[in-house]
Amino acid sequence: MATGWGSILRDEQLEEMARQAVDRALAEGVLLRTSQEPSSSDVVSYAPFTLFPSLVPSALLEQAYAVQMDFNMLVDAVSQNAAFLEQTLSSTIKRDNFTARLFDIHKQVLKEGIAQIEINTISASFGGLASRTPAVHRHVFNVLSKTKEAAKILSNNPSEGLALGIAKAWELYGSANALVLLIAQEKERNIFDQRAIENELLARNIHVIRRRFEDVSEKGSLDQDRRLFMDGQEVAVVYFRDGYMPSQYSPQNWEARLLLERSRAVKCPDIATQLAGTKKVQQELSRMGILEMLLPGQPETVARLRATFAGLYSLDMGEEGDQAIAEALAAPSQFVLKPQREGGGNNLYGEEMVQALERLKDSEERASYILMEKIEPEPFGNCLLRPGSPVRVVQCISELGIFGVYVRQGKTLVMNKHVGHLLRTKAIEHADGGVAAGVAVLDNPYPV
Repeated sequence: MATGWGSILRDEQLEEMARQAVDRALAEGVLLRTSQEPSSSDVVSYAPFTLFPSLVPSALLEQAYAVQMDFNMLVDAVSQNAAFLEQTLSSTIKRDNFTARLFDIHKQVLKEGIAQIEINTISASFGGLASRTPAVHRHVFNVLSKTKEAAKILSNNPSEGLALGIAKAWELYGSANALVLLIAQEKERNIFDQRAIENELLARNIHVIRRRFEDVSEKGSLDQDRRLFMDGQEVAVVYFRDGYMPSQYSPQNWEARLLLERSRAVKCPDIATQLAGTKKVQQELSRMGILEMLLPGQPETVARLRATFAGLYSLDMGEEGDQAIAEALAAPSQFVLKPQREGGGNNLYGEEMVQALERLKDSEERASYILMEKIEPEPFGNCLLRPGSPVRVVQCISELGIFGVYVRQGKTLVMNKHVGHLLRTKAIEHADGGVAAGVAVLDNPYPV
């Protein structure tokens, strides 16, 4: 291999090791429904993953973990600062209907003065499957009689930690018979990842029901105290695994989202936190003085956060936006154009970015995007195992994320902790896209 594990295997051994790794992944439950039958578990396959864990410097891993709880505090501060959200998103909501609709619900909830417990977890997939992949990579090393290397694979259980946060919110809600409502998509290939969190909650005798936005619209209701009921059962916590892309909202679904936000149930995340995660807010946080305003009297926290920021640039109308566009057009390989979207596969690079900027540069629509400095990590060799794909060594890059959870009751912080990690790896020819988009694969960090 080009980097890391080149001395372990000759090419003729890759096929056999891949077969053993896939069998272990299936046995461990590293599973996805198939794209042909996304609503059925009758036929499943393994979720794509790397044959080997990828080398990650220990210092960077420690830095990522150390700053995660700072990010929790920052997101919390942003979500509670209505004036900052409104000012920051003012140009975006004029041109981005999806963000505008979210903000309209946020304003209505504020107007009604709803007080509640708040829980915020990183609303990202694969916390469940990431809990199962360390056993696969340990197995690969053990088969190769590399027991010392197997012992260095870090334990990782994000699903337990995410469930712990939801359980704490359920406890604070204070109704022993209330349920957790998981808002799910009708066609959900990644159901086993979600089931891992459901099973952790059930082990604590907390029951979860899965419903779509459409179900909430038809059968959800609020009583006079704004308690949320679904099919006649009281709901303590709403956990969103849907609702982060415009295509997931019909007019009926928007009404359902408003009903959920107006309720007393704890939202994971609530709409203010979803707005706090928009690209425009991320860009504004990189301005000098903003972190200090949001986190007063916490210079060490601010320094840790700022050390992780890549360059982020506003495209609002005016001299600053004009200059950012000019710099990106002059050196397109150094920038990424990002819309206010989650879910992967939305960013624009290279010639696509140039064409978009040429189209947008004189239009107010450009305010619905931001520019980011393109990060250029060092490529390395690994095997990306996917159903139906050949087993071969390719040049890859990785992206590390740390799962976190915090729970706040009123102004009191009840929980703030990191609960595990997710390493996603993809071939260098792919500019954008995650595991669910079919580009990246699951991985584990191997600290060096």
